[in-house]
Amino acid sequence: MNNMLETMGRQAKITANILRKTKTAQKNQALLAMEAALIKNQAAIIVANEKDIARAEERGLTPPMIERLTLTPDRIQAMADSIRQIAGLPDPVGYIEEMKTNEDGLRIGKQRVPLGVIGIIYESRPNVTADAAALCFKSGNTVILRGGKEALESNQAILVALREGLKAADLPIEIIQLITDPSRELATAFMQTNEYLDCLIPRGGAGLIQNVLKNATVPVIETGVGNCHLYIDKDADLEMATRILVNAKCDRPSVCNAIENLIVHTEVADAFLPVFAEALQPYAVEIRGDEKTCAILPQAIPVTAEDYDTEFLDMTLAVKVASHYDTAVAHIQKHSTGHSEIIVTDNYQTALDFHADIDAAAVYVNASSRFTDGGCFGLGGEIGISTQKLHARGPMGLNELTSYKYIIFGEGQIRGLTGDTFKR
Repeated sequence: MNNMLETMGRQAKITANILRKTKTAQKNQALLAMEAALIKNQAAIIVANEKDIARAEERGLTPPMIERLTLTPDRIQAMADSIRQIAGLPDPVGYIEEMKTNEDGLRIGKQRVPLGVIGIIYESRPNVTADAAALCFKSGNTVILRGGKEALESNQAILVALREGLKAADLPIEIIQLITDPSRELATAFMQTNEYLDCLIPRGGAGLIQNVLKNATVPVIETGVGNCHLYIDKDADLEMATRILVNAKCDRPSVCNAIENLIVHTEVADAFLPVFAEALQPYAVEIRGDEKTCAILPQAIPVTAEDYDTEFLDMTLAVKVASHYDTAVAHIQKHSTGHSEIIVTDNYQTALDFHADIDAAAVYVNASSRFTDGGCFGLGGEIGISTQKLHARGPMGLNELTSYKYIIFGEGQIRGLTGDTFKR
């Protein structure tokens, strides 16, 4: 094992034992100190971020990727606000979910406990550093972060602020660690540190997630590639549909909860497609459509089969005209990554059917998929959007970063002994 990883792993295990028994008040004290330190260190964080952006531009990163990388005073304030919200949330650690007495008189309960040491691999969004560290910390987990090389300067500057908060609460700074070697070899070794990591969470695009699933020997929680769909039903309010479409596609196209596919019922296609195309024109969205879409919209270019499976993370939208509700559902079921799916309809039964038919982490009726976010769901922040079904699904907040253990109280009970047991 790499010496650096072994050292970090040992420190993480030691501090995990400390943090597991740390009281909620002390954790909240540290979180509020982290919030204050982020604001105090804002200038230094922005200077570091500017270095990252300059290097990204030299390397030819796309504008959406640079947008994900960029920190502003407002975004740093949002990071600080998220940490404050996390401090205000109930601490799941130690919570006893149920307590029952069995036929032997044993009182048996399920108690929430931290996962232990969490590894997180992510790409070019430095706000993940603060969100992930704060959530892991509040839920009693130590964390080893491995961000993308694009955000290395920013991540290190944020780490300084987070560790100031730990110091202020008299807690070890090794509770939050950051890998600064961006090499792929080290990343692969990190995915295989079973001796120290209890769980590994990748957060990023399809390439990163597949690489982790392929190479990791540590248990992995898969977070979401977002090939998200918006279906405009024949009974939709088209003005509402346009608002939702513009927000879901254009607000931040580089994030996983932005839509990539639009499906329009054939009965409203002639009325809706020209309206939505005009609404998207200021954002320079490239429309890739099927035959019916191209017949209605001369500016659309023919869609390919691959387009319907692509997370563009850019101003590109794949469009399909569906002859029936069932056709739209079948298309979503075939191409969805299980992240977030939307229907716009005024038909209550169709809305209920959509909830029943679509198997995704978040299923919306008449609202933008941009709300699939831990902050919007009242979680204070998130590690990522889990698109799997085991252990956690959807935005991963505090509860999703814990497991449970059984706690048993007895009064001397022993099992299954007969009168002859102790005879020799």
